Amino acid sequence: MNKNQFTANLTKKEKSYFHKLSYYLDTKLYYYGSVTRDDYVPNKSDIDIAIFTDNEHSTMSKLQHFLHAKRNAFDKIAWKLNGQLIYGYKIKCMKYSGINCEIAIYNNEFKSVLIEEYNKPLKNQTLLIYVLLNVLKILYYQIPLLPTNTFLICKRYILNDMIGKKENVFYLLKQT
Repeated sequence: MNKNQFTANLTKKEKSYFHKLSYYLDTKLYYYGSVTRDDYVPNKSDIDIAIFTDNEHSTMSKLQHFLHAKRNAFDKIAWKLNGQLIYGYKIKCMKYSGINCEIAIYNNEFKSVLIEEYNKPLKNQTLLIYVLLNVLKILYYQIPLLPTNTFLICKRYILNDMIGKKENVFYLLKQT
């Protein structure tokens, strides 16, 4: 997929920020989530980014310096994805950068599995899924009728159960 296709909806400030981040970390940023689908809502949806590296702790330290964040701002994550245990770290960046993004850091050994996982919604996005995601986001972002929990439960159902990703278990281990 063409990176420019995913960043077309981003503001000039966001594009510049991610360019600087990629340059600073000396690595490619992989976009996933709504920014890669048709349900991204500019200035509302977060921008999901994955970074793959041979040394997660070194990359996390660089990112910590770039964001001026404390180490405990990173949450440890673990997935049981198609029987394979995958682990990494995530940080929500809004508080540090003013950019509504979430950055995940994974070891390179998980890259092909995760890229395939991130592409499943793109490959399986039927008209029904497209319509449901967009209606859901209208009800949440534009006509705020849905509470956050309901929105997240519905979104997970559409993006997991409806496209056949039932075997996945995701754990977020909060730092204190």
